[in-house]
Amino acid sequence: MQLDPQEVRQGDRDPCSAKGCQADAVWALLWNNPKIHTPERRKTWLACEEHRGSLSDFLGARGFLREVEPHRPS
Repeated sequence: MQLDPQEVRQGDRDPCSAKGCQADAVWALLWNNPKIHTPERRKTWLACEEHRGSLSDFLGARGFLREVEPHRPS
């Protein structure tokens, strides 16, 4: 699975981080790579309803997924 750059904003909307997806994000997947990030550091991928599972699975399989919470647009 290929992913677009994280936390990319397009205009006034927050699109899903899955490659090629332009749907509005409704979930924030908070993750870190324990080999390079401190335990409290969190990176964010945004997910639409359709891609929440696949993005979570991708991060979870690598031991990176820390939390999933509803996305609150800024």
